[in-house]
Formats: sequence, structure tokens, C-alpha cells
Amino acid sequence: MLTILENMRLMVIGHNTAYDYLLAVGIFLGVIVGLKLIQTLVLIHLRRLAKKTKIQVDDAIIEVFERIKPPFYVLFALYLATRTLTLPPIIETVVGLAFGIVLAVEIAIAIGRLIDRLLEIRVKETDGSENDKAQLSSVLQTIGRIAKALVWIVAALMLLANLGVNVTSLVASLGIGGIAIALALQNVLGDLFSSVSILIDKPFVVGDLIMIGEHSGKIERIGLKSTRLRTPLGEELIISNRELTNVRVQNFGRLQRRRALFTLGVTYNTSSEKLRRIPEMMRKIIAAETTAEYDRCHFVRYNDSSLDFEIAFYANTSDYNEYLDLLQNVNLAVYDVFAAEGIKFAFPTRTVVMEK
Repeated sequence: MLTILENMRLMVIGHNTAYDYLLAVGIFLGVIVGLKLIQTLVLIHLRRLAKKTKIQVDDAIIEVFERIKPPFYVLFALYLATRTLTLPPIIETVVGLAFGIVLAVEIAIAIGRLIDRLLEIRVKETDGSENDKAQLSSVLQTIGRIAKALVWIVAALMLLANLGVNVTSLVASLGIGGIAIALALQNVLGDLFSSVSILIDKPFVVGDLIMIGEHSGKIERIGLKSTRLRTPLGEELIISNRELTNVRVQNFGRLQRRRALFTLGVTYNTSSEKLRRIPEMMRKIIAAETTAEYDRCHFVRYNDSSLDFEIAFYANTSDYNEYLDLLQNVNLAVYDVFAAEGIKFAFPTRTVVMEK
């Protein structure tokens, strides 16, 4: 046996002996088996700990470890195995570069997955309404994108540093270039900062019905550059976040109740007795609706063709369709009651007096 080993040490293939190749193969196979064994043991230990805890952070860590795939083990083992051999510089450079790239990418992907999973857990564990969760999800998604972008930037800089690139001068030059890029992308950056302002200040959240000028719709998504609304006609309206922060926005999504204010005009030949009874009629009509709260009814003016009553009541709902249903019920009830009482609605009329 010793003779065989001695012969292998003396047998030179290229710049390495047969023993060197055998050692490299052993390291290659041993590292693959060892890494897989370590992964299995770590997962078993983490799963045991996860069963004893109620938090889901450990579950997220387990998922990250589970997604480490064999190709990474193979490349890592190949990198270590080649360290024992004397190889041409080009091969050593290629293997080292490939390992550095894969290692940086694998770490960045793993951290990105961990960030996504932790943010997802944070949203699920939040107590509150669906709107609150949707708003929190929008904020955390933005934070997650920024965090993952920083992770990839750091990974790229570390890789360049390992390749011998002067990262300090590169960062300095990027800083100067960044100013020029910032000036060129002023509008884009303005939208980005506006989106952060929207997510922090919360003037509206996903699901809110808002009105901007002549346009209205429900918020479907708050992005980094724009916000998407679904209009009552079903079309998608896309508005830049910078525009949203510079205009007056009416938010109907946070209404606890809606106020209805309208005017009814009756004819001039209506008797004073019926005029005095109209406020009480309106009170009873509105009180008959379970979701309505009567406010007032007053005879407010003598108009050209009508005697005007101003009526106000509250609809105890934030849903616009329910509000319209209630308003319709009140209007139909007014029509029926006035018809039964012989009270006529006024409309524009003109009386012509002819004299001889």
C-alpha cells in the first residue's frame, strides 16, 4: 500500500502528481457530502426549535436554508479542490471568478428571500382591518425593494473588491456620476420621494375611494412612481405620485357617514297649513329609514316659481351605493306622501297678464 502511494507521489501528470489529483477528488466529494450533511443537521435542529416557538421568524430562516441547492455545493467543492492543484493561471482565475459570482448571488438571493418572508410574516401578524394591512403591505414592499437593492449593491461591491478593483475610487466616481443621474432623473426621483411621503403620511390607502379634480376611483395600488385607480367606469387611471402630493385630494374612503342636503320646491298655491306640516312629514319619512338620521327641514326662501324647503339628513354608511339607495328611498317616499297630501312640486312657470 505504501508502495502504491509512493508511486502516485512520483507519477506526475501536468504539474501535479496522481496523489494530488486523488486528494482533490477526495476533497471535492467530501465537501459535497459534508455540506449536505451540515445542511440536514442544521434543518433538523431548526425544525425542533421552531416547534417550541410561536414566532414565524425561525420558519423563514428554515425556508432560506432549504433553498440552498446542490449546484452551489458542487461549485464550492470544486473551488476548494482546485486549491490543492497547480493549474494554469487562466483556469484558477475562471474557477475563482465563477465561485465569487455564485457565492455573491447566492447570498444576495438568500437575504432577499429572507427579507420578503419576514415582511410577509409582519403583515400577517398585524391586527387591523384589511385596509390597514393593505397599507402596511404597500409600505413594507417599498422598504423591501430598497433593502434588496442595497443588498445587491453591497454584493456587487464585495465581488469587485475580491477581483482587485479599487472599490473606494469606484464609489467616489459613482457619487459624482450619481449627481448627474439624479439631475437627469429628477422627475423619477420626485415621484419616488412622493411615494414615500404618501406611505408615511397615509392620506389614503389601498381600497379608498378618492377624487382628484374631475377624476375619481378606488385605489388599487400605490407604487414607487405612480398610483393606480379604478374608476367607476372600470378603466384604470394612473397618476404620478408627485402629482398626487401637489393637488387637493378628496378621500371618501374614511367617511363614517354621509350628509345629504337638498332643496324641495312646492307651488305657491300650497296652503299655509300644509307648508307648516312639511318639516314634520320630512322628519317621519327620514326616520322610517334605519340607516338615516334626520337633521333639519326649513322653509328657506320664496323663489321665482316655488316655495323652497331645505332638507338635511345623514346616511350612516360610508358605502356610496348604499347612500344612493337611501337617497332614492327618501325621494320616492317624499313623492308618495306629497301626492297623498295634494302637495304639488313646483317647476319654472311664467304668468302672462294681458291688459287692454
